[in-house]
Amino acid sequence: MADSPVNLSQSLNSTGTKVFNKEAVAIGAWSSDLPKVKRSWKLPPDGWELIEPTLDELDKKMREDETEPHEGKRKVEYLWPIFKIHNQKTQSIFDLFYKRKAVSRELCEYGIKEGCEDKNLMAKWKKQGSKDLCCLRCIQTRNTNFGTNCICRVPKSKMEVGRIVKCTHCGCRGCSGWHP
Repeated sequence: MADSPVNLSQSLNSTGTKVFNKEAVAIGAWSSDLPKVKRSWKLPPDGWELIEPTLDELDKKMREDETEPHEGKRKVEYLWPIFKIHNQKTQSIFDLFYKRKAVSRELCEYGIKEGCEDKNLMAKWKKQGSKDLCCLRCIQTRNTNFGTNCICRVPKSKMEVGRIVKCTHCGCRGCSGWHP
């Protein structure tokens, strides 16, 4: 099979969209031919051009992390950079809307609708004691062995001295008010 050339032919299906054969998809030949992810047909509100470069840069970073090889990492570890970038995207719009009051509610809701930020995470950040929350999985008790929060939610003062902890869900080293 190594001597046979790979057929990268394209064809149009009944709806007129491009269809690639299995070999082309297997080697990733389709990625350069497809357009970027499109936003909705509704025009973005005023101010979108101010935050769009930041979001596009974080999307580009996320794509790089998704394609980065993950040999030698544990199964959960290769998702940590993606969680971190998702958190950064949400945090950037949260700061602009709730803290600096630099963008409108309409722009914030547009970003939520387009999938640029996580509305549930933003809702938790508004509550007292959760402003540094790293991800929603860390406060969900149903995914833990003993029905408690994640280890990263334990305050640093309650931990034994010198112990370095990393969350298995997102790689956080402590989001209960302590930052490295």
